[in-house]
Amino acid sequence: MPRIRRICSVLLAALEISCNASSTGSVAAGPLPKPERDLTVTAKSGEPATAAFAGGCFWCVEAVFEPLDGVLNAVSGYAGGASESANYNAVSAGKTKHAEAVQITYDPAKISYGTLLQVFLSTHDPTTLDRQGTDLGHQYRSAIFYATDEQKEVAQAYIRQLEQAKVFDKPIVTTLERLEKFHAAEDYHQNFVARNPDHPYVRAWVPAKLKKLREQYPQLLKK
Repeated sequence: MPRIRRICSVLLAALEISCNASSTGSVAAGPLPKPERDLTVTAKSGEPATAAFAGGCFWCVEAVFEPLDGVLNAVSGYAGGASESANYNAVSAGKTKHAEAVQITYDPAKISYGTLLQVFLSTHDPTTLDRQGTDLGHQYRSAIFYATDEQKEVAQAYIRQLEQAKVFDKPIVTTLERLEKFHAAEDYHQNFVARNPDHPYVRAWVPAKLKKLREQYPQLLKK
């Protein structure tokens, strides 16, 4: 059933949008301002760090972060719910507290946590509650899963900065949730966009996101 719903989502998308990043809500027209505050304590030299975000379908979120210079790995999975319910059928049916999320392993010497936040909030709609485009439900919420108190403080400060600057014409509804545990999704979800470029859902949503990434943040991309 979840796959059927996702196919229906694609058909609805074809009617509602012309391959835009989101069909409702508010998406910043240009690049977001850089965070005024970033992590003051980073990993030791050569030691990777992690961050986790949810912004709708994890295929799309993973595809946005993989091209960034300094991102070592991006894994699709589930966060926010119980271990026993961390499976695609349950999560995509809205029967759990999980969000479809992506855990990013990155080199803080090349890309900062604040920059990851900037890209995250630029490439999805942080003003739509429990929805991204035609994907509906709490499992598709916009969320920042923080692993440390400092990550939480930096994310809170950046959201306040964007709100004060009125970057979006609607309030940001992105939640900040402590990352208790990240559960990697089934193998067939990993690197899904690269392995399935002609999938209808991929063709409907991903090109616009990657185009925006290339146009607004070319300096962040891997050479």
